[in-house]
Amino acid sequence: QIKDFFISKNLRFIKSFPFHTMPNATLWVFHIAFVARNEVTMKIRFLFFYKNKYITLLLNRSLILRCNMKLDYLFNKLYFSKNETDIDKVLIQYKSIFNSPKNWRPLNGNENNFGVIENQQASPIAALIEKITNSIDATLMKKAYQAGINPKSPNSPRTMADAVRQFFPNSKNWDLGKERMEQSKDLQIVADGYYKDRNKDTSLTIYDNGEGQHPKDFESTFLSLLRGNKNEIAFVQGKYNMGGTGAIVFCGKKRYQLIASKKYTNDGNFGFTLVRKHPMTTLEKQTKKNTWYEYFVFNDEIPNFPIDELELDLYERKFKTGSLIKLYSYQLPKGSSSVISKDLNQSINEYLFEPALPILMVDKEERYPKDINLQRDLYGLKRRLERSTDKYIDTYFSITDNTKDIGEMKVTTYVFKPKLEGKTVTESRKTIQNEFFKNNMAVVFSMNGQVHGFYTSEFISRGLKMSLLKNHLLIHVDCTKMDFDFRNQLFMASRDRLKKGEESAKLRDHLKSLLQKSKLKDINKQRKQGLTLDSNNSGDLLKSFTKNLPQNSDLFSLLGKTFDLEANAPQKPKAKSNSSKNKKGNKNEEVFDPKRYPSSFRLNTKGKKDNDGITVIKIPKGSDKTLKFSSDVEDHYFDRVEDPGDMSIGLVNQDYEENETKGGNAAGGKTKIEDVINVTKSSPNKGAIKIVMNPNEDIEVGEKIKVKVSLKSPTNESFDEIFWIQITEKQPEPKKKKEDDKPEKLGLPDYKLVYQEEKEGFLSWEKLEASSIEMDYNTVMHPSVGEEDKLECIFINMDSNVLKTFKTKSKNPSTESLELADKRYVTSVYFHTLFLYTITQKRKYKISRIEDETEKSMDIPEYLKDLFMSYYSEFLLNFGIEELMNSLED
Repeated sequence: QIKDFFISKNLRFIKSFPFHTMPNATLWVFHIAFVARNEVTMKIRFLFFYKNKYITLLLNRSLILRCNMKLDYLFNKLYFSKNETDIDKVLIQYKSIFNSPKNWRPLNGNENNFGVIENQQASPIAALIEKITNSIDATLMKKAYQAGINPKSPNSPRTMADAVRQFFPNSKNWDLGKERMEQSKDLQIVADGYYKDRNKDTSLTIYDNGEGQHPKDFESTFLSLLRGNKNEIAFVQGKYNMGGTGAIVFCGKKRYQLIASKKYTNDGNFGFTLVRKHPMTTLEKQTKKNTWYEYFVFNDEIPNFPIDELELDLYERKFKTGSLIKLYSYQLPKGSSSVISKDLNQSINEYLFEPALPILMVDKEERYPKDINLQRDLYGLKRRLERSTDKYIDTYFSITDNTKDIGEMKVTTYVFKPKLEGKTVTESRKTIQNEFFKNNMAVVFSMNGQVHGFYTSEFISRGLKMSLLKNHLLIHVDCTKMDFDFRNQLFMASRDRLKKGEESAKLRDHLKSLLQKSKLKDINKQRKQGLTLDSNNSGDLLKSFTKNLPQNSDLFSLLGKTFDLEANAPQKPKAKSNSSKNKKGNKNEEVFDPKRYPSSFRLNTKGKKDNDGITVIKIPKGSDKTLKFSSDVEDHYFDRVEDPGDMSIGLVNQDYEENETKGGNAAGGKTKIEDVINVTKSSPNKGAIKIVMNPNEDIEVGEKIKVKVSLKSPTNESFDEIFWIQITEKQPEPKKKKEDDKPEKLGLPDYKLVYQEEKEGFLSWEKLEASSIEMDYNTVMHPSVGEEDKLECIFINMDSNVLKTFKTKSKNPSTESLELADKRYVTSVYFHTLFLYTITQKRKYKISRIEDETEKSMDIPEYLKDLFMSYYSEFLLNFGIEELMNSLED
């Protein structure tokens, strides 16, 4: 290659030079000539070393490298390497320097860094989020310095949201596509790799136009651990100085990561280094337990060189200042390794629910030449959800809860449509899962917009007992304003999962209680209403089954001990309600006309007035009270992305001075509302706003507390309501019935027969689909579970392939034989479902299965449904129990 280059430059005298006989040191000289900036320099170097025969200089390899090594060329070789294999080739090509132990130092100056780096995020996406978060922090820090603000001073912004408002006054325009795209170019994630390996070997570059670092500061910033560089800065996310290293463990097998940066002040060189897992020698393997992570230095310093700007394949940006991190052969999960501007974009959105800054995802045309959308910005899952309300979202609402122990948290619930336009229920579920649940996170807990932990859909089915909504709920819990001490006991330092402890258990129980009392309860009830067709009476089926069983048989004894047989006797149908007739008189009911900003606000809850005309609301000690307010503002007023409103609730003294920690227009005392009253407020619902107040236990009977509720508008207009809360005597608890020592017996669930097409008196597949229950030819049954994990009903598919196949085995079947086959099928499915569910539930089995190399938990109904689809029901029909058939002979 060098020879051809010289010839192309008309340096013919080198044509016959014996390259193949040259030692490695001599080849370095020709390398130096090859990378010379111009032909004159190249010719002078060559003539100096060859014609004048100063070959002795070649023996001093370190001198040559020190004087002539082109660090900009070396950086380009590393940066433009597409994967781990390419980096290996560079290290072999320049083994003279990369094989020298003195050119490698352990991260943080300590060879015992393996445990800290390896024991961080469990997911490659969560680890990648830490890199992005660091870039957001660096961008905000740069803006603070440019504004003349010391980030650690009391005058700096107190929250990340405050920093964005102060440093980016046009941030409200980021909801506009063009403005958002322009801002996102300052924080990019760029894919790299070869076309043939595009779905399995992708490298990622994270670029930010942020603070940047001088080369001399790399070792105390990028390459340090646990120094807490940002612990005293309120408006950034990072504090532990370790999250940035979590992604290294997902960089191929050798953990190559390139770090490059130049300080935003533009007063120093551009520096770079390569991080890797130390390749242990044979001796080291015998004497050391673990390897370590190390970084490259040259001439005892971070390699650096001057630049004005660099062309580094960024989208519509040349690198001038800021930082670059390149992760080689990053181990992306399945479904995120294709076009990153789409698939990885969606995964990052899930972890960055509401990021402070927009981000640009960029793929390359050489990887996907036919894709027309290689650049897409992302701005968090919250905005994606709210832009998808017409297509995917049925409704969404929020609850803001403020208690003494937990502090303030805002819970926003998004309810997805059971069936999308043009898709079946099964197709709808798969589409929703792929678009919004790539990481199996149904309940996400965030801080400053970044997810710090999550629950799977198990919380919805087992915790909330709302199995119909299992695949159609996404719940966001904003923990940014949560009590500091409680929050610190809640999240791991890795910021990707919750700790298992007292606080975590308390939060789960509290969240469950909030949601079970919320609007979600009515939504779940509405989904069930589509299944209100009269059930088949299980008592008749049981009677038929037990008719010929001996009274002293083991099976009969088991039935009697487990189930309340008397409770399942046929009952008289209930008289139909005349409520529909009563509703006819509401023709003149006013239609709610929502407004974007409120023009009215008043307290509707009745109470006596004091001498000053202020309403006094009495709450018994140990009880709660729901206060109702009315306004004319739209439902999503508290939750919308653009111009959201707010409602503050605070204490006032005799002079109407509100507590300063909750807002107001005057200085107040130090007492917080949550110190005396636990408060839960809901988002508006057709003009109605509910606040639940529950006085703390240490409040004495007779005490009066003055409260101010303010409905605030982004236009700075505020509507206030002031009232008294008076604590009255505790209400006596209802007398408990004497507990029966006998074990509780279960009532038998009903069953409902379901057909593909609609039949009078029976449910159809379509009817079930409207309530989020999937049913097709492969489905045998669907168990429906209600409160307290009780099996309420078993939906049995009478058009399943199993039943149809069983019937076709009889030649010229009679009507009686077909009816017998149906009866056998229903009975087998019903009783096996009943017993399998009861035993599994009572024995408290925990069920999971492996999908895509990941263990996913399954609830009992889901497990049984899958079990019957997997040939179990076919076995039951073909190898039935003799006692069962004998009982049905009549």
